[in-house]
Amino acid sequence: MTDTARLGSRRAGPPLEDVRRDFPIFDAGGTAGGDGPLVYLDNAATTQKPRAVLDAVVGYYSTANANVGRGYYRLSMASTERYDDARETVRAMLNAAHPEEIVFTRGTTDGMNLLAATFGPRVVGPGDQVVVTGAEHNSNLLPWRRLCETRGAELVVVPAGPSGRTAVADFTTALGPRVRLAAVAHVSNVLGAVNPVAELVSAAHRQGVPVVVDGAQAVPHRPVDVRELDADFYCFSGHKMYGPTGTGVLYGRRDLLADLPPYQVGGGTVKGVAHDEPVHYVPVPARMEAGTPDIAGAVGLAAAAGYLAGLGWTRIRRHDQLLVRHAVDAFGRIDRVRVVGDPAAGCGGIVSLVVEGVHPYDVGGHLDAHGIAVRSGVHCASTFLDSLGLLGTVRVSLGVYNTAAELDRVAEALATVRPGVWTAEHPTTRFL
Repeated sequence: MTDTARLGSRRAGPPLEDVRRDFPIFDAGGTAGGDGPLVYLDNAATTQKPRAVLDAVVGYYSTANANVGRGYYRLSMASTERYDDARETVRAMLNAAHPEEIVFTRGTTDGMNLLAATFGPRVVGPGDQVVVTGAEHNSNLLPWRRLCETRGAELVVVPAGPSGRTAVADFTTALGPRVRLAAVAHVSNVLGAVNPVAELVSAAHRQGVPVVVDGAQAVPHRPVDVRELDADFYCFSGHKMYGPTGTGVLYGRRDLLADLPPYQVGGGTVKGVAHDEPVHYVPVPARMEAGTPDIAGAVGLAAAAGYLAGLGWTRIRRHDQLLVRHAVDAFGRIDRVRVVGDPAAGCGGIVSLVVEGVHPYDVGGHLDAHGIAVRSGVHCASTFLDSLGLLGTVRVSLGVYNTAAELDRVAEALATVRPGVWTAEHPTTRFL
């Protein structure tokens, strides 16, 4: 049994219809300022936090708060142990081979920028190419675009198609002799399409091209085995998987991480420094975690991993599938509402829609008036929306605490939406 399987089998966990009580924000009496209790469906942006995570963060600060790796006293050693335990939990969650392949970051964006600043210049030079897909979030587009601009390289974009999924054949065709790096999303943050990551990585590796995977939308919805995917690097954010904000993980193969220069320098990255001698940095992961890390955040992220494992991935996947299909069916019966893509195909927990003749922000405001929180706009992926010929979409993104009854509330509200100020006065305006 793999480490990932072991992590996912710690306990049977409650049925998903019971987990809502684990999240304090949904306690009785809490509202969103609209009609009835909060319906939170913006989980692709950030998830709510269960008591297990909140208790872990408070418990750390209450019983073990001290700097890590700096003090030769019991409290500091206890803090370091909690931090190391969190790294081991994430290693097991991803089935990584070694704990030093896990670098704690501030999130997916931080991890991507770290790689673009350290690994990118090692492999990309003038005249080279970097491949991305046409459906990437800005956090997996802009770091590579800037790398190309600063290194005199070329950015090659593989069209994602209307589903948001990248075809292996198109990706393989783009892997010409000048390609030195590829970056792909595991799951589209706009449409929830699931890319065939293992096949894309295999195609790239046949050409000697390393691959960076954006896993931000994958880790809350499916087990991820980095060795099975054969990913060179894999980045994700804690706050999208029920953990604290400002936390994340960069997984990297040990042989690739070992040679990288530090992203930032400072305390914890060296054993000692002389003013007039070369600086010798400590090995990864400490080399990549300069200064005092977010220790409590790492502890909370590990608690979130444990919470998901306790629910069980089979149960989570089934929950996603049932709700996505329910949403597609319910929304599809409403005049002028069109579901974009094929969200049930890979079931990434996202259903994006448009209401013909109504600006997405008017739709979002109308839903908010009914106590329903969704994301309206371009979802930090305007280039992909442009390729679809859309101003934006209304994104309904699911979490473990959502229910079919909530989706019925969305459908009822969508049936009464009308054009508003955005449609009338700012019909082509859009922002994040």
